[in-house]
Amino acid sequence: MAPRTKTFWAMLAAGVAVFCAVAWPFTRAHLQAIAVLREIAGQPVPWIARAVTVPVATEDLSFPTEGPAGQQMVRARIYQPKDWLPKGKANAPGMVVFHGVHHLGIDEPRLVGFAAAMASCGIRVLTPELPDIKDYHVSEDSVRTIGESVKWYARQTGGPVGVMGLSFSGGLALVAAADPLYHPDFKFVFAVGSQHSMERVTQYYETGRDVRPDGSTEVLPAHEYGPLVLEYEYLQDFVPAEDLGPVRAVLRAHLYEDKAEDKAAEAQASLLLNETQKREVLALMDATSAETRARTAAVLARHTAELEGLSPRGRLRTLRTPVYLLHGEADNIIPSAETLWMASELPREDLKAMLVSPVLSHLDINGPPPGAMDEWRLAHFFGVIMGAAEAPNGGTRRLW
Repeated sequence: MAPRTKTFWAMLAAGVAVFCAVAWPFTRAHLQAIAVLREIAGQPVPWIARAVTVPVATEDLSFPTEGPAGQQMVRARIYQPKDWLPKGKANAPGMVVFHGVHHLGIDEPRLVGFAAAMASCGIRVLTPELPDIKDYHVSEDSVRTIGESVKWYARQTGGPVGVMGLSFSGGLALVAAADPLYHPDFKFVFAVGSQHSMERVTQYYETGRDVRPDGSTEVLPAHEYGPLVLEYEYLQDFVPAEDLGPVRAVLRAHLYEDKAEDKAAEAQASLLLNETQKREVLALMDATSAETRARTAAVLARHTAELEGLSPRGRLRTLRTPVYLLHGEADNIIPSAETLWMASELPREDLKAMLVSPVLSHLDINGPPPGAMDEWRLAHFFGVIMGAAEAPNGGTRRLW
């Protein structure tokens, strides 16, 4: 082989080696993102994506937090990569993931799948249980539990941790991050399908309309789930005290989306509820009727200050924490206009990435069949999140 030819191939090989070294963070983050998305969608993970994942170990635990009533224990689960991780991963970065409004809490299958998938990519994931959120109450107690959980895990991992909040928990995580008591422990906040203003979301349940920051209007009939959660939250404002127990039991079974339990509750109701209570249940179940909407509007008007306490609105301009926002385009529980409002309030330097995706509904990857570009955008977004989890400051690490 001629000397020039040898030199050419040597230079080409060196160039390829440099390219691979530079491109690897980009490639690895996106392969990990594909693995995560396939796992939570219940789809097989391609072998090339499995190459960047590792086995996962889980541990159930409880940890103490401080609250108004003194020390309280929080049930939680840790997902972490097993000990044989590649060198440098022994102290894998930490991330806290908070579940949405669901009676299974940290045992909800989608949350379990996501946490395990993230851990398989080299991240130590903590999933604390939020008792109020688990029982369909969006409350300020959950803001405190979120902040205390992040504070506790930051101490365990030796520094600030990334935080992901699903549905209403995402908005509450932003409220907690704005609190000076907890702010230093948040490396970043990743809010998925979350609220900017609880008051505006409740108005959406009444009208099926949510105004975007540019003045246009998102029109999408609200899912019955949202109004029912509000009725359940403020049930004492809808029915007399003596009816709370039996009416709450029927509503709870309906919200749990457990058909067998729902039918059992209905059967029990037909035996135990008196005629007045039966009428109350039927009226509450018909959340879209004009009468129930009017009653709901009157109830919410009495809780305006409380709703503001559950809203990131007004807190984001001075947050000074990296924020990532993801929303389903056809979300009819918390409309995607809420993410646009958050983006409009966040300073440019704090909003690291935002995506409103047709691939998602609320928290499910079950929208209409996505196009290749929509799939790529979602995979790239999660690739950015993987990079943020590993970056020291939680900002957008250069992947290319």
